[in-house]
Amino acid sequence: MSQLPQDRTIYKIGVTAEMVGVSVPTLRMYENEGLLIPIKSDGGTRYFDENDIAWIRCIRRMITELGLNLEGIRRLLALIPCRDFKKCDDARYAACQADKDVNKPCWIARAHNVGAQLLGCHDCPAFRYSINCESLKSLFVIRLRQLTAARKQN
Repeated sequence: MSQLPQDRTIYKIGVTAEMVGVSVPTLRMYENEGLLIPIKSDGGTRYFDENDIAWIRCIRRMITELGLNLEGIRRLLALIPCRDFKKCDDARYAACQADKDVNKPCWIARAHNVGAQLLGCHDCPAFRYSINCESLKSLFVIRLRQLTAARKQN
């Protein structure tokens, strides 16, 4: 990313870690696991906005209160109907890796397609909307309906 966003407050990774009560290595682990997409400066400094901070707190709740591990959270995120957010036509969706790997969210599949660069994923509607604990349930209901409809067609 050549320019950091000017339209919202962002925090460096150390400040973010302190705000949410985790270590910097924990945030890097969440990033490596595909659960977080930081905003990066040209120099590689990681930044997070308020939505990211709320999402990190949600991840922590899923781990501590629900007993989920990172793989479980990643699999839940894989249920997000990214096609609906991105308005993909059938041809584009057929070529998309996100539809082929049901164990990973679309931004991880995209990273494999573009050499592990998540260009544009931080602000993608599929990522932005999904990283909200309150919206996850409705997203899963949508995806389960889609999967049920697809099975009935086959």
